[in-house]
Amino acid sequence: MILGIDLGTTNSVAAVMRGSHPELIPNALGETLTPSVVGMDLQGDLLVGRSACEFQVLHPERCASAFKRYMGTDWTTNLVGQRFTPEQLSSLILKSLKEDAEAYLRTPIHRAVITVPAYFNDLQRKATIRAGKMAGLTVERIINEPTAAAIAYGLHESQSEKIVVVFDLGGGTFDVSVVEMFEGAVEVRASSGELWLGGEDFTKTLAARVLESQGLMFERAELETPALVSRVLQQCEKAKKLLSRQDAATVIVPDRQGEVHEGSARIEITREQFRKWTEHILARIELPIRRGLGDAGLKRSDVHEVILVGGATRMPAVIDAVTQIFRLSPHSRLNPDEVVALGAAVQAGLIAQHQSVNDMVVTDVCPFTLGVEVSRRVGMEVRNGYFLPVINRNTTIPVSRVDRVSTMYANQTEIKIKVYQGESRRTKDNLLLGEFAVKGIPRGPAGQEVDLRLTYDLNGVLEVEATVVNTQKKTGLVIAKHAQGLNEDEIAQAIQAMQHLKTHPREETVNRFLLKRAERVYRELPLMERERLADLMDGFEAALEMREDEDVLNRFRLEIEVFLNQYEEGFQNDVEDSADDEW
Repeated sequence: MILGIDLGTTNSVAAVMRGSHPELIPNALGETLTPSVVGMDLQGDLLVGRSACEFQVLHPERCASAFKRYMGTDWTTNLVGQRFTPEQLSSLILKSLKEDAEAYLRTPIHRAVITVPAYFNDLQRKATIRAGKMAGLTVERIINEPTAAAIAYGLHESQSEKIVVVFDLGGGTFDVSVVEMFEGAVEVRASSGELWLGGEDFTKTLAARVLESQGLMFERAELETPALVSRVLQQCEKAKKLLSRQDAATVIVPDRQGEVHEGSARIEITREQFRKWTEHILARIELPIRRGLGDAGLKRSDVHEVILVGGATRMPAVIDAVTQIFRLSPHSRLNPDEVVALGAAVQAGLIAQHQSVNDMVVTDVCPFTLGVEVSRRVGMEVRNGYFLPVINRNTTIPVSRVDRVSTMYANQTEIKIKVYQGESRRTKDNLLLGEFAVKGIPRGPAGQEVDLRLTYDLNGVLEVEATVVNTQKKTGLVIAKHAQGLNEDEIAQAIQAMQHLKTHPREETVNRFLLKRAERVYRELPLMERERLADLMDGFEAALEMREDEDVLNRFRLEIEVFLNQYEEGFQNDVEDSADDEW
């Protein structure tokens, strides 16, 4: 059985092909969305998912989130004296999803299809594959997120013939794909996007405005008062979601220790204010759309449907902007938070030759141009730093292309090959993916030839091979730019090192989440109401330590949940009432 996984910036989701349709996998809390957050609690135990998300509100310095944005880079974070790479943090999310699937399906899981943003480069895709290996998974395929969404819709609407634009605005990335659907085929015509554009940017912009109203700068406050910023971000995330359903929302500003009390400032925000504050972010969606349509050779009027994917597409401003650009109403007949995982599960079914998807055909494209750096002779002068495209963007994959370069000087026996991704004429404006040297070129006049073959496979992973034409000697690409380019031995060492992290059995996840949630609410409660919750928590913790029977634990659990739900519902009603009074 092969698992389909949407490894998201904000939330991650798993699904599997069962019967004639993909099925979502619930986690230990019975939820389909698992927050992509990792933390280390005060006892040094690892937290993953919802419990880490709750813990992050109170202890942001002990948690990591949005690390997907740094995949394939040298970025690391320090959690209680231990450094983690984005790969390691992602592997912990993947491992959690794997264990949830094994518990739900009652069978071991060793294989997976994992989705990535269409605009993920070679380094980021390889990093995702390594994260899967660290989690104990063989990654059968890396698939682009908008392509996965199109596959999910293609399964449900296999007889449709139409041009569809998949508009995918998630927590951290933005992709747009132009897809043609016909007779059970899903053919991606073009993809475009931006890696640093998503719902997180809208939340941070709102938080910066709220802090500004209190005389604070976001970047400085993040360093000096992280608990304050963490709580404001939590409040702004809730407000952002409320503003998708109503005209106004309230953000409560805690004190510098992150505590909320009766005297805390309350900032009312209208939907129109939020729209104005974030319009500069939303303006960035138009260029990738224009580029994608242009590469597909289509006009806006050629598009039959626009499909919304990703939680950030629920914002009214996003829907309005998409409607204005395409002059038709976008839709999300499938849940935008879940559709990518569903498509990944269908792709897993294709790989496993699942009978229900035998007739489905899927093609994808390379979303960016790949090439090498060359020098050019202009008169008597040699100028360096020009980009030679070898595989042009939006070429159907898998693809292998060859281009020939030659030496610039007499008796030159070595050339350095630098591989880039990008659309600029000069390599300084493109992304360096790696470099290697081709040695052993025979001495002779300038113009000794070398063939460069770039191969971009179905996982979107790039391989480069250089062949000296005269000798047929071959050299392959060695990525040296990033330390995260681990070999198999280093991956094994990383897996071994992570075994020392103290984790709890999956069955304890519900209890740990409940206690983290209760701890967070306890700090928000008025002093008069804290005692009751403290008694319930004390009783629950004592029952856990004494390994009381399940009936006792369930009674405590239910009482705490009722208390927390009543508080949070009552708190939200108070906020909404105050907003109504104001307006």
